[in-house]
Amino acid sequence: MADLPNKARVVIIGGGVVGCSVAYHLTKKGWKDVVLLERKQLTSGTTWHAAGLIAQLRATANMTKLAKYSQELYGDLEAETGVATGFKRCGSITVALTEERKEEIFRQAAMARAFGVEVEEISPAEVKAKYEHLNIDDVTAGVYLPLDGQGDPANIALALAKGARQRGAVVKERIKVTNIAKQGRKVTGVDWISDDGAEQGHIECDMIVNCAGMWGHEVGRMAGVNVPLQACEHFYIVTEAIQGLTQMPVLRVPDECAYYKEDAGKILLGAFEPKSKPWGMNGISDSFEFDQLPEDFDHFEPILEAACNRVPMLGEAGIHTFFNGPESFTPDDAYHLGLAPEMDNVWVAAGFNSIGIQSAGGAGMALAEWMDDGEKPFDLGDVDISRMQPFQGNKSYLVERASETLGLLYADHFPYRQKATSRGVRRTPFHEHLKGQGGVFGELAGWERANWFARDGQKAEYEYSWKRQNFFDNVAEEHNAVRTNVGMYDMSSFGKIRVEGPDAVAFMNYVGGGQYDVPVGKIVYTQFLNSRAGIEADVTVTRMSETAYLVVTPAATRLADETWMRRNQGNFNVVITDVTAGEGVLAVMGPKARELMNLVSPNDFSNAANPFGTAQEIELGMGLARVHRVTYVGELGWEIYVSSDMAGHAFETLYEAGQDLGMKLCGMHMMDTCRIEKGFRHFGHDITSEDHVLEAGLGFAVKTDKADFIGRDAVLRKKETGLQNRLVQFKLTDPEPLLYHNEPILRDGEIVGFLSSGAYGHHLGGAMGLGYVPCPGEKPADVLGSTYEIDVMGTRVKAEASLKPMYDPKSERVKV
Repeated sequence: MADLPNKARVVIIGGGVVGCSVAYHLTKKGWKDVVLLERKQLTSGTTWHAAGLIAQLRATANMTKLAKYSQELYGDLEAETGVATGFKRCGSITVALTEERKEEIFRQAAMARAFGVEVEEISPAEVKAKYEHLNIDDVTAGVYLPLDGQGDPANIALALAKGARQRGAVVKERIKVTNIAKQGRKVTGVDWISDDGAEQGHIECDMIVNCAGMWGHEVGRMAGVNVPLQACEHFYIVTEAIQGLTQMPVLRVPDECAYYKEDAGKILLGAFEPKSKPWGMNGISDSFEFDQLPEDFDHFEPILEAACNRVPMLGEAGIHTFFNGPESFTPDDAYHLGLAPEMDNVWVAAGFNSIGIQSAGGAGMALAEWMDDGEKPFDLGDVDISRMQPFQGNKSYLVERASETLGLLYADHFPYRQKATSRGVRRTPFHEHLKGQGGVFGELAGWERANWFARDGQKAEYEYSWKRQNFFDNVAEEHNAVRTNVGMYDMSSFGKIRVEGPDAVAFMNYVGGGQYDVPVGKIVYTQFLNSRAGIEADVTVTRMSETAYLVVTPAATRLADETWMRRNQGNFNVVITDVTAGEGVLAVMGPKARELMNLVSPNDFSNAANPFGTAQEIELGMGLARVHRVTYVGELGWEIYVSSDMAGHAFETLYEAGQDLGMKLCGMHMMDTCRIEKGFRHFGHDITSEDHVLEAGLGFAVKTDKADFIGRDAVLRKKETGLQNRLVQFKLTDPEPLLYHNEPILRDGEIVGFLSSGAYGHHLGGAMGLGYVPCPGEKPADVLGSTYEIDVMGTRVKAEASLKPMYDPKSERVKV
């Protein structure tokens, strides 16, 4: 008998380690009526054959926090549930075979210290002392994390499931969800059938969680949501028993795409090969359970050959098992977590890119907190499912991209590294014009964006490094053009959302912190806040008419920002429409921007007619456009909005007129280097859902004297209790080192935080960053009275600190 309830608070679909973790953590929060349904047996999809590596160090602060939580949880799970998890803290070593990789892993080690992870940079000789079987001939360095470990993946999942059952969850195997009932933007229940077909039924539920792993895409479609992921073949071998082999740290040699784990006197060698093999393109068999895929020794042989040189004992050992099993991968190598944007009660935890064991504990905890509280417990932008664009569910796109993303896990993680596959899907109206002028493109949310411009005779492509890359001087020239003359760049990829209706003013004043009851044509820089006054969106809002606004968002968060508005729409009578593709946008910025505008349009661009923070309709060449006088680079300038049909004409008109002024085409990298000099915040890095708007230094954009708005009470409370942190701008006194983000901040010799973003300040002559500094009870003078250093790859570099923008602190240049 299936013995399933007719009603549940939540139905979790999928019984791998992630589904079990979500059930475990929800019941730990006191949830009752939790039902987990697994189509076959628990762990029978991907979890059972995982390598079981449990590492703490990830690419960002919050992902590291979640991985650290996982290893702490697994350390205690056996005592709680009585299920042997096989968890042991054997430590891990990552070795570098090049100077570039050495810089990467040493930067990661510095970051780990800022996050409270125990870590040690070690020399080749010290690597050899900890891993005696390693050939260190060309090893340049290593990083050792003593608390990393390994475990039995299936038993970890079963322990989590037992913990959930002990607190009342119903965990049922051999029950397949066949349909998900929906009403509007909500699911109302799931239909199920037993594996033998003898029983079927319906469970009414308040919400579902899609933890279906490599079936997540299919289950998502059933629920009306987009879950972009693709299964790939994943290979490892296990040797015969090797006499005298004792417990060793987990070893990673990313330059050879390999990892090694000692297990019961044998060695497991796994691979993240550069070009992987997508699998299951025609669907996954309904009978799939603990299945293996056909061997492909030719595909694995180059990895094995290098491994036998790296760990010579492998060449002597026989192969006991050659394993090939599927894992699911996402378009950006980050897993999917959170509330799906298309529905209001469909949650997702899927697509773990072969790091499901080390991620599952933290991901389950974070999702349970989010589900219980209704708001993210901390910034989860890296993995929030709403970052995925609708087109990324396209199967052809996913197959091509997955062939690359598996290998990227162990590739050099160079700054600005661009994906090579599935490119060219979204192009702005100016794409071919920019390409013809030497534009070198990067991709964001599928948009092809000119990041920098190659000179005549220069290769129009990236040459990656941790040092100054081949575009460094190009960006410096573009930066200089915007600071001293005039530059033009394409901003068409930024999201444009129209909010229109009789309640538009009231709705905007509720959803945002600014004052939107302003004259038509006025532009308001503003944030959408959550109940804690954390920043959910960073946008500019232009009043287009008495009943309409245009909300301009970062390209990557357009869907998330639109979803935030929809979820808070309530009974306000407004229509919310994405109009991003309808207009191209060119930014003209620099001291000579007004001169250029006067050359192409008869309209009045004076301060009297078009002051900073206002928009106007204009004639442009022989066409029409709308100009917004705002800036993200800290100079006089206009963003020019032109309907897509007239975009080509607008570009040609501006470009031709600009030649007499020495106008330079510029890219997104220039925009980033200019904005960091001006101290402008970057959403997703400097400002996130866990950063209080006042601590971010954005109190000027919040108007508490208007009617109630989301987050108002939290803003007023913070004004009373005082700031705990302040966002500080830093500039290295040594012009040589480079900053990216996550570098530790030292105040009077002690680590107090890390940089949330970094770039080179070409005008100010040094690398710059922004980061939060704890300052409970302190005045601004106290914060600035300290000595600051930034840890760059283990070296402390002195830094100047400022609470005001180091470039043009009074914003005189933008208002001339």
